[in-house]
Amino acid sequence: MEFTHIDEDGKSRMVDISNKKITERMARAKGKIFAKKATIEAIEEGRMHKGNVIETGRIAGYMAAKRTDEFIPMCHTLPIEFIDITVNTNRDRKEIEIISTIKVNGKTGAEMEALVAVATTALTIYDMCKAVDKDMVISDIKLIEKKGGKSGHFIRNDET
Repeated sequence: MEFTHIDEDGKSRMVDISNKKITERMARAKGKIFAKKATIEAIEEGRMHKGNVIETGRIAGYMAAKRTDEFIPMCHTLPIEFIDITVNTNRDRKEIEIISTIKVNGKTGAEMEALVAVATTALTIYDMCKAVDKDMVISDIKLIEKKGGKSGHFIRNDET
């Protein structure tokens, strides 16, 4: 097996994408936060004392996606052209669902940016609610779709 991020001497390296063509790419990721029903109600009703939890989480997700290359080793800098982060609450299931979509015209995919957007949104929501709900669980962060590049179109089987 050939490892793309390790050279023949076992040293880490960034993959050379200099000869790749720029193509339209999209990546979508999803994750969940499981929380107490009362926590979700307080978020929905705007009663969390730190402010608008969902909007603060979304803004954090946008910011993190744009800076993914700064903390994921060997991740290329991407000219992100579109970010969407949707946050849906469900009191009955006691969950908050986060979905991010990243679009870019580039030489490499935006999967890491989509995953980072979800993770950072979830962590920010957790941070803003931890004073009232220390039992929250961040879970199921995963790539659910990607388009573009050599590997083509991917849709996670459990999402169709």
